[in-house]
Amino acid sequence: MQQLNRFELKPLNLGPTGDSRPGGRFTFIDLFAGIGGFRIALERLGGQCLGYSEVDAEAIAVYQKNFISPIGSSEGNLGDVQTIGTLPESVDLIVGGVPCQPWSIAGKIKGFEDPRGQLWFDVIRIIRLNQPKAFIFENVKGLMEPRHRQSLDWIVRELSQLGYFVTFKLLNSYDFGLPQDRDRIFIVGIQTRIPSYSEFKFPEPLAEKPRLSDCIEGVERRVIQKRKFPPEELFGDRIPASRGRFQKPDELNDFFLFSDVRDGHTTIHSWDLLETSEREKEICLTLLRNRRKKIYGPKDGNPLSFEHLQGLISDLSREELEQLVDKRILRQADPGRYEFVNSKISAGINGVAKISLPHADGIGTLTATGMRDFIGTVSLNCQDPKTYKQEFIDKIYKPGRFKPISARDYGRLQGFPEEFQMARREAIARKQFGNAVSVPVVYHLGRSLLEVVFGVGIQSPVFWGDGISLSPVQPSL
Repeated sequence: MQQLNRFELKPLNLGPTGDSRPGGRFTFIDLFAGIGGFRIALERLGGQCLGYSEVDAEAIAVYQKNFISPIGSSEGNLGDVQTIGTLPESVDLIVGGVPCQPWSIAGKIKGFEDPRGQLWFDVIRIIRLNQPKAFIFENVKGLMEPRHRQSLDWIVRELSQLGYFVTFKLLNSYDFGLPQDRDRIFIVGIQTRIPSYSEFKFPEPLAEKPRLSDCIEGVERRVIQKRKFPPEELFGDRIPASRGRFQKPDELNDFFLFSDVRDGHTTIHSWDLLETSEREKEICLTLLRNRRKKIYGPKDGNPLSFEHLQGLISDLSREELEQLVDKRILRQADPGRYEFVNSKISAGINGVAKISLPHADGIGTLTATGMRDFIGTVSLNCQDPKTYKQEFIDKIYKPGRFKPISARDYGRLQGFPEEFQMARREAIARKQFGNAVSVPVVYHLGRSLLEVVFGVGIQSPVFWGDGISLSPVQPSL
């Protein structure tokens, strides 16, 4: 399987004047190592890992299978970061994806009140004790949100006081050769005693942009010329704010969302899939458009009573609502109140939450908690807003011309090499890839950082065709 933007990842040769380890290789410690996304990128740059820290047994098994030689290896797991003190030898770079759950919605955004959030205290302690030349730490973009900005400012201030120039930026995986809209904050620090520390700049986005079909096996590879529309033609008077870079207000979406509690020109409802009359569709849409209004209750989505609906729909009868209950579109939540059976966005409809088309620029952020997302195996060339959704239902959904995103697909969408040995269980492998760092982002960021730290140039990647090749590259010694 080849991926777009294949390039050879060139190593950094520090040369005889480098004050790193013998042979011109820089050294690094891999904290919160997971399955080794940081390590792949840094080893491709010519780095030597002196040790890693991970506590999850399943992640350790995958990490060791890919990186640790069973014979003659002196490298071991440093264990829980809470127990790491002064390292036995000096190290050039310390990196890690600090647990992100305390700053994300999935983790209930408890910040430093979450024990996992307090692991930042150990990160700062390890930096203070070992004084690496530089560091890179990755986290979710939620750490930059206003409610967590004091925590971020505290982290930056504490690291700066240890003698480092500290800066941070959101980097998106799509900008570095992956068809995935994945924003992550990267916090970078360089010792201020390094003369060129102030010259550091985050890497610029790559010119080449991938498509989803470049990373997914078994789908049609086809470029669709998309028409531009006045937003009012697609959304009427309710033009949504653009959510993510792959959803534009003047183009037909390249994905279809399956939900009864959301609406849009590519939202598929259960009443679109079942045989329903225009009157039944009107009733469902009325409930959809009013369920979030506060006059009907304090919840984000409220069941509506027959009396509520009767005031919104002329000549409504209870029998009409019961017919929708029989079709399993509606149900009675409380006595006399109606809501949709499919009331959770994440659950989708019939086990499908979203189907992206293979010609799409990319997919949304992969997650460790799992997704009910699928990929169409064929493209859809329709550019008529009036028939677009129905053509999708008739030509892709009903014939079953879509596939789940496999664990290997997850790996490709995160930039892991084909030869990477993932966990045997699909669900575990998807979780691990979804929780990993995007390899090309670390590669380009690491290259920019190391050029400043060691005052040398690194050869630019060599492009030669389709796909990303992360084949091992031996450093120049």
